[in-house]
Amino acid sequence: MEVLRSLKPNTVSLVMTSPPFPLVFEKEYGNVRPEAYIEWLLGYAKEIQRVLRDDGSFVLDVGGAWDRGRPTKSLYQYELLVALCRRVGFFLAQDFFWYRPATLPAPAEWVTVRRVRVKDAVNHVFWLSKTESPKADNRRVLQPYSPDMLRLLKRGYRAKERPSGHNITHKFGKDHGGSIPSNVFKFPVPNGNGCEVDNLIEMGNNDSNGSYLKACRDAGLKPHPARFPAGLPEFFIKMLTDEGDIVLDPFAGSNVTGAAAEKFSRRWIAIELREDYLLASRFRFQQPQLKLVD
Repeated sequence: MEVLRSLKPNTVSLVMTSPPFPLVFEKEYGNVRPEAYIEWLLGYAKEIQRVLRDDGSFVLDVGGAWDRGRPTKSLYQYELLVALCRRVGFFLAQDFFWYRPATLPAPAEWVTVRRVRVKDAVNHVFWLSKTESPKADNRRVLQPYSPDMLRLLKRGYRAKERPSGHNITHKFGKDHGGSIPSNVFKFPVPNGNGCEVDNLIEMGNNDSNGSYLKACRDAGLKPHPARFPAGLPEFFIKMLTDEGDIVLDPFAGSNVTGAAAEKFSRRWIAIELREDYLLASRFRFQQPQLKLVD
């Protein structure tokens, strides 16, 4: 919070972060209790809004939580979203969903013991903006066409009305260099052994966590226990920022966001309470000569 307050207003183009979730069982990096979580995060959100440019975006990755001792889900994600918009003043540009099929079945009491629930395999990712018109261009994140679409482009498309009533014009058959991605992400996700498990990968990704984990083992440093894939910040950095823009992660952890920003020639700021996590994050860079700012 002290570092956030020291930043100049209207200077950051993208805040991309995944703060600790309000889980029932606390992680080693600390968790705020569910009943206090929204007020806790709103304090940061107000500072995030202050430092954002008018065309800037705030992308927030939040996982689900269960009510203590009950087979019911917490509503905190939805209450948090409403509070961010109604009380802080953000706009919901779009919601995304990160599909994580390798997630362990939990909570065990309801999923694997009593068998009355199924495992959660989705994180919510909220794309919030300071104004109604944030900087964005989905042409920067086009995906390869499917084989069916490539065949359609080759043989041509006959304009017609679909059974749904939509009138599909001849423009549908134009080659735009790729397809517009959906708001559902599929990445390699870490399994319980710290390895990468390949899913049906929709968005581009690399093995950044795999090399990071190996470097931590070789150096005798403990890696951050909760890491998102590099493809997640890479997608939003490409779509929502330009070269030279500033990207901020106020809960940086192992600094996946900073490494992704560096890869695409963006300036970046990483804020993290635990110095050991930041020391290990140097392995995400080819030349780890980073100076930690106290």
